[in-house]
Amino acid sequence: MSGFNLLHLITKSQPRALRSCSLPSGAHRTKNAWPLSFSQEELRKRLTPMQYHVTQERGTERAFTGEFTHYKDEGTYTCVVCGALLFSSNTKFDSGSGWPSFSDLVKEESITQSDDFSYGMQRVEAACSQCGAHLGHLFDDGPRPTGKRYCINSAALAFQPKHTLSFSEGGATSSKMADGKTGL
Repeated sequence: MSGFNLLHLITKSQPRALRSCSLPSGAHRTKNAWPLSFSQEELRKRLTPMQYHVTQERGTERAFTGEFTHYKDEGTYTCVVCGALLFSSNTKFDSGSGWPSFSDLVKEESITQSDDFSYGMQRVEAACSQCGAHLGHLFDDGPRPTGKRYCINSAALAFQPKHTLSFSEGGATSSKMADGKTGL
């Protein structure tokens, strides 16, 4: 007898059906279909081991250990892999979950959502719509007016301070530096 069935025998409650997250089965694209792609060799060189684990292996960092969990500066958060603009610091809030939480996206098309049934739970995975990097998960217990909580791993994010002039070209965010050079 499974632990799930045993629990319901003990509590004498009826098993609940999993609530659909309104996404079609297999809603995410394959790795080869993302607008931007990078070789695994390049990503291993460019990203830290934790960044690679989170974004490429769908991992997670331990709660309350991420660089941006308690970060308060004004600016924007981008994908650490491709630089795509994701969140504004104006929508960041302390959810108490141990991961940076945001109530809304800068652009609705910034993130691709897909069903995630790992660890015996049904969740909605949030991935970068430009490169497919795993970012975290979306929950429906956020603050008003959206009611959304994007629970995102710090290791999947880069931060652009408000005072830095930036522009987005082809999904990658570049910043203009004081000497006129452009960096990704």
